[in-house]
Amino acid sequence: MLHGVGVGRRAAVGPVAQVRPAPAVPGDAALVVEGRPATVEETHAAVERAFAEVADGLQAQADAATGTVADVLAATAQMAADNALRAQTLARVDAGEPPVAALDGVVQMFATMFEQAGGYLAERVTDLRSVRDRVVARVLGLPDPGVPRLEQPSVVVARDLAPADTAALDLTKVLAIVTELGGPTGHTAIIAGQLGLPCVVRVGGATDLEDGVEVAVDGAAGTVTPHPDAELRAALERRHAAEDLLSGDTAPGATADGHAVALLANIGTAADAERVAASGAGAEGVGLFRTEVLFLERTQPPTVEEQAEAYAAALRAMGGRKVVVRTLDAGADKPMAFATQPDEENPALGVRGYRLVRPLPELLATQLAALARAQEATGTTPWVMAPMISTPDEARDFAAAARAAGVATVGVMVEVPAVALRARDVLAEVDFVSLGTNDLAQYTMATDRLRGELADLLDAWQPAVLDLVAATASAGVEAGKPVGVCGESASDPLMALVLVGMGVTSLSMAAGALPAVRYSLRRHTREQCVAMAAAARAARSATDARAAVLALAEPEVRDTLAL
Repeated sequence: MLHGVGVGRRAAVGPVAQVRPAPAVPGDAALVVEGRPATVEETHAAVERAFAEVADGLQAQADAATGTVADVLAATAQMAADNALRAQTLARVDAGEPPVAALDGVVQMFATMFEQAGGYLAERVTDLRSVRDRVVARVLGLPDPGVPRLEQPSVVVARDLAPADTAALDLTKVLAIVTELGGPTGHTAIIAGQLGLPCVVRVGGATDLEDGVEVAVDGAAGTVTPHPDAELRAALERRHAAEDLLSGDTAPGATADGHAVALLANIGTAADAERVAASGAGAEGVGLFRTEVLFLERTQPPTVEEQAEAYAAALRAMGGRKVVVRTLDAGADKPMAFATQPDEENPALGVRGYRLVRPLPELLATQLAALARAQEATGTTPWVMAPMISTPDEARDFAAAARAAGVATVGVMVEVPAVALRARDVLAEVDFVSLGTNDLAQYTMATDRLRGELADLLDAWQPAVLDLVAATASAGVEAGKPVGVCGESASDPLMALVLVGMGVTSLSMAAGALPAVRYSLRRHTREQCVAMAAAARAARSATDARAAVLALAEPEVRDTLAL
């Protein structure tokens, strides 16, 4: 069995289809025109044309796609059209360097910069190298690298997959995706999640699997099992049958004894809201609208009008249901040209999220004005929250600014341990809070959330993280104010029981995770959830915490969801 980091809860069994890397081309390979070496001018023109063709091709793919897939492809197309990448490559060509060597040198320079910057930029190295491979192929007249033609439904396995490759997959023949590199927040994982494909990343030895060998890919367990036996196949079949059965239940979330728990969906665009509304998954609203998707890959922030239109579209799509909007969370793993602060040695601990109000107050002012305008245009009140709040005073200042702009319902994200510890003071300033358990775990455990090899430290079951969640939820119960969870832990049907037992009032997740969480809640009383929360917090480790809760779960939930 091979182990990695799973994405989502789906599983599949099928034959391996390996994505081979682009063919190695010697750095000194020269362009040949009519049987002779090309001149410097001809090489310059060929390289420039190749960049344009790759950028146009990627943009055409983006235009034909929707939602997150379209956004990711458009971002890669912009990388291919990047003036710095193109100009520096052409400058080397003009100096007489062979085209492949010129491109390799520039790409390696940018890749090193991205990797040293970490976070979101490090995730873009795969995109950068994909652009390189495509440009080289165009210059030298070679076939474009990418996913092989699939003759049958298959498990696509690669060292890494560029977004363009993932988006170009024939979904009628893709059962699952497995990669050796990448992370759970990388583009491949994001797209796989949107497409509903089982996915496991950071799987050591994945590319050693032979083409055609049968494997079982389990996104929930983060495992890839070659030659699965009849018992494993039957277990996964039972899970599929259970998922099909569960998807028919779209009633509001509640425990077995009727304690209400709002089940919400996470989105990144207005188009995502439309899909959630039309999916039939039974989402009671949106618990996290990641507005930074509107800002990514832009040299200037969107205008009030542009933002208001997007926010209003999302509010209309949800038909009056609750929509929680997170204000711009730029910085750290989401650098932006107009917002990233220079010379930050540790961006995750620097000027990110709400802290941008210090050097760039106009960003927040513009966004709040746009949200107020969307509220007025639709007659629907968005719940608006700020990320990376660290003190009660910051919560007070954000609430004052939002209310002055006309936003009626104001909250903050609980991602910094200091806020969880002082949740009572924070809740005195706002209408609600929402726990971002991904970042809360990162800051509690002093572990970069994008480092896949440290995934065990970021386990949502870490008792120290659970203590902070419990402190926040308890403060919410005391104040009589909502406390939601919009991090990955909300999508775990077992962890959902613990969160409810602590006093969390809403859970927000990818729409595909809603049926399993709803089913789990319906099979347990609130009293059982309270006992599970106590058992988890009494454990010494993440593994022990999960095992303790699993032992208390109803057998039908353990068996049906393969928890």
